[in-house]
Formats: sequence, C-alpha cells, structure tokens
Amino acid sequence: MKMLKHLFGKRDKELDVLQEEALQSPLRTVVRNFTSNRLAFGGLIVFLVIFLIVLIGPVFNPIDLSEKEETQINVAPGLNMMKVPDGLKGNVKEISTGATFSVGVDNDGKVYVWGYTKISNKIDIAKKMPKQKEMGKVVSVSAGFDHVMALNEDGELFIWGSDRMGQCQIPMEVKHEKIKQIAAGYQISYVLTEGGEVIAWGNENLNDVRLTRRNGNSHIAKISVANTTLMALTDDGEIRHLGSQKSDISNIPEDLGKAKDIVTTSDACVALMEDGSLRIWGKANKSEKEIPEMDGEIVSMFAGRYHITTLTDKGTVYSWGSNAKHQTDVPKKAKDVTAIYGGTYQNYAVTKSGDVVTWGLKGYLFGSDELGRDVFTRILNGGRMTMTIGAISVIISTIIGIIVGGVSGFFGGWVDIVLQRITEIVACLPFLPMAMILTSIIGNSMTESARIALIMVILGILSWPSLARLVRAQVLAEREQEFVTAANAMGVKRSVIVFKHIIPNVISVIIVSATLDFAYCMLTESTLSFLGFGVKLPRPTWGNMLNGCVSSVVIQNYWWRWVFPAIMLGICVICINMVGDGLRDAIDPKSNER
Repeated sequence: MKMLKHLFGKRDKELDVLQEEALQSPLRTVVRNFTSNRLAFGGLIVFLVIFLIVLIGPVFNPIDLSEKEETQINVAPGLNMMKVPDGLKGNVKEISTGATFSVGVDNDGKVYVWGYTKISNKIDIAKKMPKQKEMGKVVSVSAGFDHVMALNEDGELFIWGSDRMGQCQIPMEVKHEKIKQIAAGYQISYVLTEGGEVIAWGNENLNDVRLTRRNGNSHIAKISVANTTLMALTDDGEIRHLGSQKSDISNIPEDLGKAKDIVTTSDACVALMEDGSLRIWGKANKSEKEIPEMDGEIVSMFAGRYHITTLTDKGTVYSWGSNAKHQTDVPKKAKDVTAIYGGTYQNYAVTKSGDVVTWGLKGYLFGSDELGRDVFTRILNGGRMTMTIGAISVIISTIIGIIVGGVSGFFGGWVDIVLQRITEIVACLPFLPMAMILTSIIGNSMTESARIALIMVILGILSWPSLARLVRAQVLAEREQEFVTAANAMGVKRSVIVFKHIIPNVISVIIVSATLDFAYCMLTESTLSFLGFGVKLPRPTWGNMLNGCVSSVVIQNYWWRWVFPAIMLGICVICINMVGDGLRDAIDPKSNER
C-alpha cells in the first residue's frame, strides 16, 4: 500500500533521485519526462487542437465539391460584409447590396459604404465614392457587382466603381429624363424614367437587354435585375422580359394574371400576385420553390442570388431558398420589422425601434479562392484528408516494418539476409519519383476514392525500410535477454516470442519512429498533391490547395490563398516533429540530464 501511495497518491514530501527512480514505473517516468519538456508538450497540445478542429469541423462545416461562385472570387479575409456603420443605425432610408459590399443612405441623404469594397487593386468602392457635398441629398442607391449608382433629390445621377465596360458613363439622354428607379447589375446600369422607359448602358453583349434600349418600354412601373437580363412590371400588372433571348426566366406562365410586385434571383422571377400569393418560375432550385406559410399579407420583398426574403403586415420576416451562406437563417430578434433590404447573400431588417438586424454572409475568415470558395472550409476538409492519408500510410508502413524487422532480427540466417536485401532494394528506390510514377500510371484509371486509397498504400509500402532496420536492431539486442531464453526453454512458439514478448519491449522506439514518419507522410502527400500526382481537385488537401497559387499574381495579390494552408501544414509538421523528439528524449534515460 505504501508503494502504491508513492506511485499514484499524493506525496507528503519530495523523494531523492534514487528513491524516486526506484519507485516510479517506466511509463510514469516517460510521462513525467515528456511533460517536463515544455516544447514537446506544447507541440502535442497544439497538434491535438488542430487535429480535433479538422476532425470535427467538417461535420458542422461540410464542403460542397461542386461549389463555384463567380461573385465571391478572391475576397480577402474579413467578417465585415454586414458591419453597418454607426451613423446609419436608427436612421435608415434605403440599403442595397452588391456582390461583397453594401451601400446605404440615411434619412438625411448621406451615403455609407461598407463590406469588402476593394474590388480590384486599383478600385475601392469606398474610396472612389464622390464627396457628400458633391452628391447633395441622396434619395436612392443601387449596388451592382462592382459599381454603385446614387440618385439625389434633384434627379441627378452619380455612378462610381469599375468602369471597364462603360457602366459608369452616363448617357446624355439620361441627363434629360426624370428618373423613377435606378438599378445596377453585372457590368451594366439601368434607369427607369418617369415616362415608363428603360435605358441601359454598359456591357450589353453579356447582358440580354438589347430590346430595352432600342425599342423602349412604355408604362413600366418597376424593373428587376436578374443574372444577365431584366424583368419588368407594367402599370397594369403585366410582367415582361426585357430581352431578346429565350430562357427559363423569360418563359412567363400564360396563366399568371396580374401582379403587384416582382423580384428576381439569379435565374428566377418571383411575382407577388394581386390575391397575395407568390408565383415563381425560371431556373429556381428546389428550396426556392418551397414557399413557407406566412402569418399575414406580404408588404415588401427582395431577392438575393439564390434566396427570397419577405415582410408581412404583422412585422414578421420570412427567408427561404439556398442557405449555403446562412442567408435564410432569420434571427429571433427580427421582430416588429418595418422594412427589409438586402441582396446577394446579405439581409437587413429595420425594426420599429430603429435597430438594424442582419443575417447572411458576414465574410470569409480566411478569404475565398479563384472560384469563390471559402478557404477556411477547404482548409478544414483538406486537413482531415491530409491527416487521414498520413495516418493510414504510417499504420501500413509500421505494420510492414514491425513484421519484417521482427522476423529478420529474431530468426537471422538466410531469413535475415533475404529480408534485408529486400529492405535495401525498397530503400534505394527514389521515394518521390516512384510515388509519382505509380500514382500516375495506376491511379488515372481509378475513381477518386480508389485513387486516395492507392496513395495511402503506396506511401505505406515505400516508407517502411527505416523502421524495419530500427526494429531489427532492437530485436537483435532483445533476443539475447534472459526472458527470451526462458520462453524458448518453455517451448513457446517463436512467432509468439517475437510478437508477444520482444516487440512489446521495443514498442517505445516504434512509437517514436511512427510519430516522426507521420509528419513525413503528411509532407509527402502534400508534395504529391501540389505537383498534381496526389489527390485531385476539387477535393481539397493542404497540398493541392497550394497548387493554384504558383502564379506570381496570386502570391503578390491574393496572399491568403497560400499563406493559411502553408501555415497549417507547417505548424502540424513542426508540432509532430517536436512530439517525436520529446518522446525520444523521454524514453531514452541517457538523454535525461539531472
């Protein structure tokens, strides 16, 4: 009992070195030595934190391998897309949302811009905005993909932002018209005059609006911008497609009847009918067509890129459609709402008290990539893939190394000679080129899942020789011990002696070697994926995420695309190596300085 108290219980006084060494178990000595190494123990904690994050994170933040969003390309890290300026709170007149930024105007006519406003290296929406004195009292604003339109109380129009397609060049005919509505689209600008005519300028080759400008459209009460075309509502409730090309959105139902309001998502049109019902047509996804039951009549609505938001006469807000960016997760505090605004992936609701409630896409913690995908999501899922491949490869190589090294060291003779020559042959193979050749020749005819399994097997088969040699050396020393002689004298089978008596005595060395090999396999997998011979895109790993960052343009301007994956891979490999070195020092008594 006294010994157990010394081993596991609370000690009354410190023991001297000889007493402590005599009483402590080997495992407890190893643990004590390892935990006293702050560098190694800190590395273990950091690695475990990263491991748990990439293991559990994808469950709550899964990846869509088909994801592609051209409006969110190369967005810098930040969570400020819905950070409403303090001056606008409690005094909102109108808010309009672009691809990555929003623009609002207060009841005093002052314009505010927030979000990710740097749409290129040379153009910043916030910095290019005209001075407030120059614009005067603004009454309406509209945000497009990369430019903003503002209309003041005198009917004067201001446009700023990207002008690469002439969308900021106001035609002379507009300057002589009284403007009823402004609308900014993708590289194009629209105005609806008091006379019911629509005028458009900008990239008319991309946007199907040729009929709008050439023939005019009288008696139009409202226009709504779709992805690359325009829909209109006339004074008498008729809905028109203001374009020449036939598409899903232009195929207006014949039995539609008269409408009171219209809004458009990316490729679908939503009409509020005179009886209060909603009709949707076009290329709407399944979730967009699932209209929820509402507790009152709709008094206002708007549409984002893939979702719709409505406000009823009872102050209740409803959002439905795609929820990839949480744009339909209406907060509970969105009660007694008097007005709603929004666009692409953002929603703003103004309550009776003047508070502005937001929900939707706040931004990207680690930025977005060349296809508009969230880098943080890809790092989470890519980390799990990289660590899985590394771990399974180590398991395979460890099993082979233990078997070959154990058998070779214990039996000796011609068995040792044959196995060691095989080990030398495998060790002489150029590791990386061999892995590239095998994955290229065999893997191209496989499915992606089978290819990933093949990569694990190849890495495991090619990385066992060093462990086999280490195990062989340890077994050669252990087989001369008295417990092995006793086991032989008792008639214990040789295979049992090797794997149940000798191997457990050298397991500490195996653990250290496997820990260091884990980091090596992770680096090798990342190298293969970076070179295009490992896991293929769009399935992410930390290696292939760096594959699209070899351009000098990306390195200079979109640093977040390569910095974060490289940091995560570097931290993990360094931490694993520190843990391996710490275990080696803790297990080897000669390395402990007293």
